[in-house]
Amino acid sequence: METFKGLWTSENVDGTYVTAISNIPMDVLNPEQVLVQVFYSSLNYKDALSSNGHRGITRNFPHIPGIDAAGIVINDPKGRFKPGTKVIITGFDLGMNAHGGLSEFVSVPSTWIIKLPSGLTLEKSMQIGTAGLTAGMAMLALQQNGIRPIDGPIVVSGATGGLGMCSILLLKQLGHEVIAISGKKELHDFLKSIGVDEIIDREEFLQETSKALYSMRFAAAIDTVGGDTLIKILKSLKAGGSVAACGMASSVELNLQIYPFILRGARLLGIYSADSPLVLKQKVWNKFSKEWNFSLDKIVKTINLEEAPKIMQDMLAGKTSGRYLVKTIT
Repeated sequence: METFKGLWTSENVDGTYVTAISNIPMDVLNPEQVLVQVFYSSLNYKDALSSNGHRGITRNFPHIPGIDAAGIVINDPKGRFKPGTKVIITGFDLGMNAHGGLSEFVSVPSTWIIKLPSGLTLEKSMQIGTAGLTAGMAMLALQQNGIRPIDGPIVVSGATGGLGMCSILLLKQLGHEVIAISGKKELHDFLKSIGVDEIIDREEFLQETSKALYSMRFAAAIDTVGGDTLIKILKSLKAGGSVAACGMASSVELNLQIYPFILRGARLLGIYSADSPLVLKQKVWNKFSKEWNFSLDKIVKTINLEEAPKIMQDMLAGKTSGRYLVKTIT
């Protein structure tokens, strides 16, 4: 086999970028790395940015996007993984400055690879993907900081995105009351259908006059947007509450006085799944194969590679919700 099918992002002469299905030469892959046949991938916002030529995500083009991949090992030159081993690859530099998982094959260092736990399928692992893995790391951090269902509601911002919806399903699986913050009113009924107990409109949430502290409302939060939403959540925590911060869709700025931390003992927990140690990733994947093994079917749409470029453009325009599972082999 001299070529394989995958998404190929290339730069036009006018400085614009195009992403399309291509027959890609096998020699773009590193023969000294583990060769994996990819069966499933997923779509993430980083993939959309990379496919649009964002140099902060991907420096060199042409390029194969895709920060998630699940498949079987074809060859490992160093012999760590036997051929046929089912594996998951998420994060590190996959799909950013290394060719990614939106293709039939990928080559990666062995230190990026997780063996698929028993109890998970390749398909289910990519329904979860980086979004679900990040939600799992956020949940683990909240648990490690003592947050329990009896403590009160947990609020999830950016609730209609993949990370937000994965967080909601996980929280409900573990018995928590969930409040969602969302600006997409057309999806409020859907959020209720997946278990959300209360929905706060994002504009209404941010309209209130700024205060040093608000009434104590949330036991904890999983925040995916940052900015003013994160600030108000921190100011609205119950005593000893925690926020797992894992996104910055709204803003990277945090113009905040220290009152929530000193007067209420608030904790701000940074969550970053991409470069997390394999041992932590393995721990979370193991949980998803056992006590966190719930259905994501309601929030996942299954597509093929040919459909992915259009959906990634819709992502950039804010027109998508939930998760997209990509079948890379037909």
